[in-house]
Amino acid sequence: MAKIVIPDEWWSAPAQSSDGQLIIVTGRRNMDEIIAMRVYNYRIEVTWRYAPDASGMPDYATSVLMEQVTDAMQAAFTRDPVAIVTGIYTGAGERNWVFYTRSLHIFQRKLNEILAPLPVLPLEFYAADDPDWEEYREMRETEIAIE
Repeated sequence: MAKIVIPDEWWSAPAQSSDGQLIIVTGRRNMDEIIAMRVYNYRIEVTWRYAPDASGMPDYATSVLMEQVTDAMQAAFTRDPVAIVTGIYTGAGERNWVFYTRSLHIFQRKLNEILAPLPVLPLEFYAADDPDWEEYREMRETEIAIE
C-alpha cells in the first residue's frame, strides 16, 4: 500500500463564538484527495476547557502546554496517519482539535500513547460518523482568501 501523503498547509482566521467572543480558527488546506479516499470517516473532537482571560484566550502557561500537545499529536499522526488533525479552534474558554480517523479504537490507543508523557489534561471527547467531512467543509468557509 502506498504511503498516504497528508498536505501540511494551514491557514488561520478570526471567528466569533455564539456569544461574540473571539475564536482563532486554524485549518488544514487541500484535503480534497484525502476526502475522496473515503477512509477517514469518523470525526473526533477533543476539547480542553480552560479559565479564559478577558479576551477568552488561555494564559501563557496553558497556551504553551496546548502547543506541546498539538506538536506531539501532529508529529505522531504524521508518522502514523491513522488520524488527521484538520482544525484547531482556540477561544471562548476552550481549545478544540478536530480529527478525522479511520478507526475510533486505534485513534484512542494512539492518543493515549501520545499523551502518556504529559501531565493529566482536562480533555473531553466527542465522536461522530462524518464520511462527507461536513465539519471540515463548514470550517473552510471561515478561511480568508488570499488574493
